Amino acid sequence: MSYTLKRSQQLYQNIESVWFFFTSPDNLLRITPQDMNFKISYELLVKEIYEGMIINYTVAPFLGIPLNWQTKIIQVDYLKSFTDFQQKGPYKMWNHYHEFIPNDEGVLMVDTVEYELSFGVIGKMVHKLVVKKKLDQIFNYRYQVLEQLINQEKSRL
Repeated sequence: MSYTLKRSQQLYQNIESVWFFFTSPDNLLRITPQDMNFKISYELLVKEIYEGMIINYTVAPFLGIPLNWQTKIIQVDYLKSFTDFQQKGPYKMWNHYHEFIPNDEGVLMVDTVEYELSFGVIGKMVHKLVVKKKLDQIFNYRYQVLEQLINQEKSRL
């Protein structure tokens, strides 16, 4: 079964600053909860994503058990959107579309994640009991960090 997680957040910065922040893989660490032990598996030489880019990292979302995850940037529309797609990892399918919509107050950021779990009925139960809550926790944390980092201080990224 497939699921969709959709979140949006108004960011009070210009599109160039927001785009640079979100297209720099190094900033993933800043917006990921520390208890997930997120680590990029190698030092990235390129500081901005590009179509075809592969990012390898480990993450420990459950019980501190590290998982290898590999995503590929499959779409980039400069200053508008990009998509990362899981090539290897814990999900049967993971497609994360990041959209940036300039407006009078800055930029409306919209995340749409489409994902699937393996294991049929068991996967549905695991989603209901664990995965949905964990994803909500991760995206809630991210929202709070961005509020503090960008919106409360309205500082330069």
